Amino acid sequence: MKPRTKARGVALQALYEIDITGHPVEIVLEERFKETPLESRLEEFTRSIVSSIEPMRDQLDTFIAEHAPEWPIDQVSTIDRNLLRIALWEFAVSENTPVKVAINEAIELAKKFGSDSTPRFVNGVLGSLVSRRNEIRQAILSIKSKQHSNSD
Repeated sequence: MKPRTKARGVALQALYEIDITGHPVEIVLEERFKETPLESRLEEFTRSIVSSIEPMRDQLDTFIAEHAPEWPIDQVSTIDRNLLRIALWEFAVSENTPVKVAINEAIELAKKFGSDSTPRFVNGVLGSLVSRRNEIRQAILSIKSKQHSNSD
């Protein structure tokens, strides 16, 4: 497994645990890093994914739900939901990963961690979200900006 794919896998596992248990981000990440040691740059990449996605889960889920209408977001498996969150965050919010790479990485992780139908489901939902990536980015940045100004 490629190093960044491995880092995304650790992020997926951390987000899964946080989703299921509600454990604090830092504690979950430290446990994941003990189980799966990563180079410091990959650890930072993983930390960035998890700590960025966690506070915007609801916003990401809103967009995901719009593109998977036959599956209410609470009925999408926890693995599938977090795969979608990671890829959507990577190509629409952080914009540090090319769209094709984010989708391919999500599909690779779907094959490893998801059910037989996960790769196709993830590919379909992400494919429909790509055309809205600028709109999604603006909406999330707007929400973050409002939250930041309300905390001042």
